[in-house]
Amino acid sequence: MRHTMADRLKARCRQLGLTAAQAGEIAGVNRTFVYDIMRGKSAKPNLAKLDHLAQALKVERNWLIHGMGEVHGEEPIVEHPDDSFVAIPSVAVRPSMGGGHLVEHEPAHGRPYHFQRSWIKQDLRSDPANLRIMHVEGDSMMPTLHDGDIVLVDLGRRAPTPPGIFVLHDGMGLVAKRLEHIPNSDPPRVRIISDNPLYKPYEGSGDEVNVIGRIRWFAREM
Repeated sequence: MRHTMADRLKARCRQLGLTAAQAGEIAGVNRTFVYDIMRGKSAKPNLAKLDHLAQALKVERNWLIHGMGEVHGEEPIVEHPDDSFVAIPSVAVRPSMGGGHLVEHEPAHGRPYHFQRSWIKQDLRSDPANLRIMHVEGDSMMPTLHDGDIVLVDLGRRAPTPPGIFVLHDGMGLVAKRLEHIPNSDPPRVRIISDNPLYKPYEGSGDEVNVIGRIRWFAREM
């Protein structure tokens, strides 16, 4: 998508919370000068005035004209949509890693986490709509996952092939466990493993194991 000088000026003013009149006042130029650019009526504005406007908006003049140059802070326009970020919601549940106790609810207004859309599409090969952020509890997945770790769960990936770490419902609440399909089992069975050797692995049939989603990423707050 090709953006115009009008697009960039409007986006920058919107990002800074300025009206055209306020931007003109800060720059020391007539508001009509700013309005004309925003409305596409001034393709070749006075460069001296444009310099003042660029300084007021903390961008280089060349960025306003061509989209190239320095911008103080974040770019107000993403030239390549695949490089934009998508918000993944935090859900008010905590997968327990210890004993599968009842789900504990977080405060209702958990903040979303933002991930690059291209990473989700190209690396995870996932749909952002299927992703959720959860916080884990307990020590059964130590040392891989620690109590309080943040995990990104893909609700669209529920098959334990290949093996991996999943969130599942064990009948009492959500738990984070390593799952692997038992080869040649009929009906299919799944081995449920804790990385902490203090917790013994166990098995369940494919129908018994209620998989919520595969954990694709985690973070640890220090």
